[in-house]
Amino acid sequence: MAVNYSAKEEADGHPSGGVGVPGGGAVGGSGGAVKTRKPDNTAFKQQRLPAWQPILTAGTVLPAFFIIGLIFIPIGIGIFVTSNNIREYEIDYTGTEPSSPCNKCLNVSWDSTPPCTCTINFTLEHSFESNVFMYYGLSNFYQNHRRYVKSRDDSQLNGDNSSLLNPSKECEPYRTNEDKPIAPCGAIANSMFNDTLKLYRIDNDTRIPITLIKKGIAWWTDKNVKFRNPTGDGNNLTALFQGTTKPVNWPKPVYMLDLEPDNNGFINEDFIVWMRTAALPTFRKLYRLIERKNNLQPTLQAGKYSLDIAYNYPVHSFDGRKRMILSTISWMGGKNPFLGIAYITVGSICFFLGVVLLIIHHKYGNRNTSADIPN
Repeated sequence: MAVNYSAKEEADGHPSGGVGVPGGGAVGGSGGAVKTRKPDNTAFKQQRLPAWQPILTAGTVLPAFFIIGLIFIPIGIGIFVTSNNIREYEIDYTGTEPSSPCNKCLNVSWDSTPPCTCTINFTLEHSFESNVFMYYGLSNFYQNHRRYVKSRDDSQLNGDNSSLLNPSKECEPYRTNEDKPIAPCGAIANSMFNDTLKLYRIDNDTRIPITLIKKGIAWWTDKNVKFRNPTGDGNNLTALFQGTTKPVNWPKPVYMLDLEPDNNGFINEDFIVWMRTAALPTFRKLYRLIERKNNLQPTLQAGKYSLDIAYNYPVHSFDGRKRMILSTISWMGGKNPFLGIAYITVGSICFFLGVVLLIIHHKYGNRNTSADIPN
């Protein structure tokens, strides 16, 4: 048995000749190529491509630590100061404490008629100068649960007439009620937040209502692209939603959410805000806007205020909590000191490591580590 290789074949790693066998022809010749698992002899497959690998020396590592520290620390201080300049006031009105004015509403149910009401008085120590955003906050409410997130029909919410009368099976068990399709269907819509909050300023024992703007609280893409009312003859939502029924926990159907046509039905902004699920069990959602009327007076003056609450949303059964938050914003959004603290921490650690490594390099870097060979 003889094996013949040429120099070219040896370089390529694939012999073109055959292997002789007694009483037969050749294996791997014209009868078929020899199968091999050896990669092709190319620069890419044999890992011979040019490469660059940094050499970590004191001259490259130390400046990097100091530069990161000198950049991150000022940025962190700026973000932290900006966050602290944001005014924020929070009221927990769950009513679990016996002394709370809302304690009488703690065990309210979805269909309580008339709704339980309570009033909480509070004092703002500092004025809110710029536009004020009113949020409602919930705790221990897992909107990120897999089945909960999937329990909706985006085609129905986008105004598709066929999905309106035949919702997706993902909405079960809130797909139909009394043999009628639910609009909007699903667990997200069924659990929509429905407390009503009204804010008053107290001036010489007189309650002055604060104007709360209910439009402009939803994302533009949600309001104009993702959510649309069904199409049909005319703009009568009652007729367009005919043949459907309201979600189980809702006191009224979707076409009665608001008196204004451009904020009613599926395009109601309170409904749109709720349908954008939160990632964490403790979250806040925008409820109303308070715009500054002029530059001569703050939006909310320091002083006494009262919050009237129509307590409709039960949270005591799952140990949840409800909050009302008043907040201003800055160029970086709402109040969030974590980002500034993170920048300051990382910058300080890098700067500290740079100083430690500089001391070590200065003390031990020039030491001759080679062994002295006697003559």
